[in-house]
Amino acid sequence: MADAAPLYLGLISGTSADGIDAALVRFAPKLEVIVARTSPYPDDLRARIVALARNDAAIMLDDLGHLDVEIGACFADAALGLLREASVAPHAVTALGSHGQTVCHRPSGPHPFTLQLGDPNVIAERTGIITVADFRRADVAAGGQGAPLLPALHAAVLADPGIPRAILNLGGIANLTLLVPGKPVLGFDTGPANCLMDAWSLRVRGTPRDEDGAWARSGHVDRGLLAGLLDDPYFAAPPPKSTGREVFNLDWLDVRLPRGLATEDVQATLLQLSARSIADALRRHAPATREVYACGGGVHNGALMDALRAELPGVKLDTTAALGIDPDFVEAAGFAWLARARLENIAGNLPSVTGARGSRVLGAVYATSR
Repeated sequence: MADAAPLYLGLISGTSADGIDAALVRFAPKLEVIVARTSPYPDDLRARIVALARNDAAIMLDDLGHLDVEIGACFADAALGLLREASVAPHAVTALGSHGQTVCHRPSGPHPFTLQLGDPNVIAERTGIITVADFRRADVAAGGQGAPLLPALHAAVLADPGIPRAILNLGGIANLTLLVPGKPVLGFDTGPANCLMDAWSLRVRGTPRDEDGAWARSGHVDRGLLAGLLDDPYFAAPPPKSTGREVFNLDWLDVRLPRGLATEDVQATLLQLSARSIADALRRHAPATREVYACGGGVHNGALMDALRAELPGVKLDTTAALGIDPDFVEAAGFAWLARARLENIAGNLPSVTGARGSRVLGAVYATSR
């Protein structure tokens, strides 16, 4: 391995906050994920993260500081555990890119901001690896949405020069990268993918997800509720745009939910909302798309994938595994890619995607003196 291309490590926990994805990668001659795994958060820590992201309660500054350090320690443990599994010493890794854990994303308004926790100083100190973090705020400061950031990676490694193609990330929130030959790359959050289904499952059944969409399959879509949910202005808003759990949460659902609807019918409707809003966005902004490659946790929800196929007749739907990248770790690999870009002083954002005033080098570098 000493004679191979440099190694980079990427870390992320997405909107669902179900764990930390870690991927050890190299980039020459092409992107190669050497080893990857997901490390779940402790239950108590995940509950506090989800409550904070939902704005369920005020949080004291002491609690926020403690959470920042705890998440950073979990990220460091995830990185070190992955390296042990791969029998790779930390000093063999050129740099580590940590997205952190988003707890609030407000890219619009008089004082736009985005907040990710997971102190990179803790990660750098505990791993001894140069750590690049805080990727989103430079784009927001430049007038951008700060998201999505991975269309640059998708364009670099997953585009086909002759085929209109989309990359679909099915995390808590869904986002699309539109790769149309001869046109600027577009990308934006379409709305919920898993976050509402997960939250409803947790409330009603006490389980954090609907495995394979089995519960949703047992219900029926309520057309009135679906129409009411799709009436939210976010879905019709033009890109650039991004969103999160701050908008699409159970409070948002509750004010639209009719009385007496069976809980399984609500779940079926939420699944259809995800599929329909994604398909509508694709038809509106890239109607010539012939291929969609999905990644993220939602690829394991068979009912959601089936609903997407039904909503996109004539479009090939597969996962990024067909392009050589494990769909569970595209995002983690992406933040390794962004760490490399930062060290090489290469812009990491795409203004055509985020709406920023220009290209920006993203991330700050944290390193120990050892």
